[in-house]
Amino acid sequence: MQRPRAPRHALTALLSLGLVLGAAGAASAHVEVNSSTAQALAVDATVTFSVEGESSTAGIKDVKVTLPAGLAPADVSSVATPDGWKFTPTADGFAVEGPALAPGAAAEYSVKIRQLPAAASVVFKTLVDYSDGHTDRWIELAQGDAKPEHPAPALALRPAAAGASALPAAAPSPSSSAPAAEASVSSVATAPAAASPSASSDPVAKSDDNGESTTTIVLGGLVAVAVLGTVIALLVRRRSRR
Repeated sequence: MQRPRAPRHALTALLSLGLVLGAAGAASAHVEVNSSTAQALAVDATVTFSVEGESSTAGIKDVKVTLPAGLAPADVSSVATPDGWKFTPTADGFAVEGPALAPGAAAEYSVKIRQLPAAASVVFKTLVDYSDGHTDRWIELAQGDAKPEHPAPALALRPAAAGASALPAAAPSPSSSAPAAEASVSSVATAPAAASPSASSDPVAKSDDNGESTTTIVLGGLVAVAVLGTVIALLVRRRSRR
């Protein structure tokens, strides 16, 4: 006895559903961000990122994050990174980088944020660089009901706790090399002016010395002429008396 065959249109529907689910899985690949203390004005909140590796031939070698308004690079410090990777503050955020991961492997890391802003959500625009030179740009923001193709990771925040307040602005990170470089350049530029007073005083001293020498010579010459004139006058008088 033969089993009834499934209708052709049912098979087509199943295949179509499989393709749709597969496409949805590919489209959902993105950067995920979460935190157990995702609350406005939360202090020392640990935020974890998971960056999915989307290439089957190249691995992720670095992740660059731009911080939103209200957060400064000095507000963020490293908690955990992939093995061999390092955390580096940048001008507008931070980067984590190291040896390229295996193709398809996710880059997972955590940071500590000094204080989350007083907002409903925090957006972390992210660039993901691969070992083959390709870059994924997860920087698009949602516009209305339309979902962006490459959405920037966003962390939804619960309302602030009662009595919570904003901390004073953090001081610039001492690990930043730019201020140190500027300071060293400044010190080098100003040191010669302070360390070489002869550059400004010597010409004046020399000028004064030359003036005094010239005056002395002139006065000495006038005195000699006067003395010589007096001697000549005396000699003339003595001869005239004889």
